[in-house]
Amino acid sequence: MDMKPKSLTDAEAAALCTAPPAETKDFIMQQTMMRIKDPKPSLDFYTRILGMTLLQKLDFPDMKFTLYFMGFEDPNQIPEDAKERREWTFSRRATVELTHNWGTESDPDFKGYHNGNSEPRGFGHIGIMVPDVVKACERFEKLGVKFAKRLTDGKMKTIAFIQDPDGYWIEIFNNKTV
Repeated sequence: MDMKPKSLTDAEAAALCTAPPAETKDFIMQQTMMRIKDPKPSLDFYTRILGMTLLQKLDFPDMKFTLYFMGFEDPNQIPEDAKERREWTFSRRATVELTHNWGTESDPDFKGYHNGNSEPRGFGHIGIMVPDVVKACERFEKLGVKFAKRLTDGKMKTIAFIQDPDGYWIEIFNNKTV
């Protein structure tokens, strides 16, 4: 008896998935939350390195944390009215919510957050599609970005993984070469 692990066939995977119920037609994948130690290097990384825009900053002083919602949106489209901005932010697809628990940035005993890529494995990465993976990686290299996997590493030569200031992995790929 063959006991090797294997992937589901395409037919098995399709058979396990149902058509989306009508009640879910307006659901969207809105955010992925990642905890950050210090917002200063993180906001710099997500804006200057990745080209995202800060869509919304929400402070929760009673609970001592701040949320920074990042996305690939035109800054000129962000509403100025606070209520409209909040509604607009939460209507965007595929944003990143960076959660800063106050005090971690100055706590010498703070060990950082688990990025999911060491044991025990869990969360792995977010993915960013770029027009040219080679040019993007050359730019990241010039900017001193830490790589978890360069294009020349491993068997998959069309993708790279970089790391943000907290060590979270970010896959860099192009939709035509994946």
